[in-house]
Amino acid sequence: MAFMRQGAASMMKDGSQFVDEPILKNIEACRELAKITRSSMGPYGLCKMVINHLNKLFVTHDAATILRELEVEHPAAKLLAMAAAAMQEEVGDGTNLVVTLGGELLSLAEGLVRMGLHPSDIIEGYKKAGNKALEVLSTLACGTVDDVLLRESVIPVLRTAIASKQYGYETFLAELVADACINACPSNPKNFNVDNVRVAKLDGESVLSSRLVRGFVIGRNAEGAVKHVKKAKVAVYGCAVDIPSTETKGTALIESAEDLISYSKKEEDVMEELISNIAKSGCNVIVSSSNYGDLAIHFLNRYNIMAVKISSKFEMRRLCAAVGARTLARLDVPTLEDLGACDTCDVSEVGSKNIVSFAQEKDDSKLSTIVIRGATQNVLDDVERAIDDGINVFKALTKDKRVVAGAGAVEMELQKILTTFAESNRGLDQYAIRKFASSFEVVARTLAEVSGFNGTDVVTQLEADHQAGHPYNGVNVEDGKSINAVEAGIIDPLATKFWGIKLAMEVALTILQVDQIIVAKQAGGPKPRADQARDEE
Repeated sequence: MAFMRQGAASMMKDGSQFVDEPILKNIEACRELAKITRSSMGPYGLCKMVINHLNKLFVTHDAATILRELEVEHPAAKLLAMAAAAMQEEVGDGTNLVVTLGGELLSLAEGLVRMGLHPSDIIEGYKKAGNKALEVLSTLACGTVDDVLLRESVIPVLRTAIASKQYGYETFLAELVADACINACPSNPKNFNVDNVRVAKLDGESVLSSRLVRGFVIGRNAEGAVKHVKKAKVAVYGCAVDIPSTETKGTALIESAEDLISYSKKEEDVMEELISNIAKSGCNVIVSSSNYGDLAIHFLNRYNIMAVKISSKFEMRRLCAAVGARTLARLDVPTLEDLGACDTCDVSEVGSKNIVSFAQEKDDSKLSTIVIRGATQNVLDDVERAIDDGINVFKALTKDKRVVAGAGAVEMELQKILTTFAESNRGLDQYAIRKFASSFEVVARTLAEVSGFNGTDVVTQLEADHQAGHPYNGVNVEDGKSINAVEAGIIDPLATKFWGIKLAMEVALTILQVDQIIVAKQAGGPKPRADQARDEE
């Protein structure tokens, strides 16, 4: 019986678990998680093949996707994964930085714990070092993006973010993303919405065949015979385009062939009158979320009106935003305020698939769509993640225009500054500050190692360069030597580094503050099949 046990276990139900002195075990779990994503950092980062619980295959080196599909169970490692998810929500890029830096902070703290340093001293030192790093970071900005609507200003920053996912295609994709974001950006860039840049994935050809459509793209064919419309006036209906049905059930008594013909003729007259009135309103494209009747298609073709079906209500909303239309609940004649407009509405064949494009010729459409091409579905998914990172970096620049040197340069400069800061502290926390400073080396070391070079030699060279007064020197992944990142155009948004350091520090402090893990008895109910099989074995 539970109350006959001693200690904290006497308060809990049978089956509860207690883990004392869990700091080293938590650090080990986080270090192993960081080891998984760390090798995926940088242009030459290695991909992971993840098969989730639904047997879906992912081949990617996007840390956010890897962590989301891994389903981490260890509570400390789960905290690290949650910090990465918070980074994805806040900035949309830099998740690997959070996991790698957080894992390195905890890994270096392990040495201090084994030396006998109390966790409170480590926590105090980490807090001081983290606050100092965030304070110094703003002074390390190498410039600003003064106008995010200027294509040449944003492309270098987007190229750096995309290169970590799609090295070799970064210039081409950065130009696509820059054009798409600038096209969909409102007059006040701070109101930029990432949802206004959409992606349509069509397998076949190569990534270099991807293109931008200033407007909306739906991956299906038109319903009728009309495939091309210029100066389109678009009416959007949330109902079926068919013969209206009565609200109550009724029975039509037909006694002869003449009655049947007149009944059918009446239906035809009703539908023709409705379609002709819609045509008179100026509408030449109809979009419906439901089905089109055969009779409706016949008259739409006769009046040269294009018919498109979009089943998803989210896509319907995006189309309405793109063309400026209102969704009508009934099959009525639209007013001028209800109609949307676009320059062209075309059906085009891409590979073996037909797509419908609602495009604007000018650079002032409210929606942009990037049509991605690629060999396999996994390639398309990975390119989409790279484009998503680029779009989120553009949004980060609309909030904070400052940029810092990439390629591990800003981290090595922070390492130098914090090492000097540690020497000015006389307490025990100076050891923790020194370890915090050393943790920044992991970025440059990882970039070198995944590129096939000796990480220690590269870090040593960079330390010498930064001590000699070269704050923008980072890792050249091509030859393993140092390179001026700013001159090479390798720059990152300051916001990405700020939130990466802040979240990594906070998750490390949270895990170091834990001195006991208490696991309550799991709720009743049937066990998962995997657990049953394990018990039977």
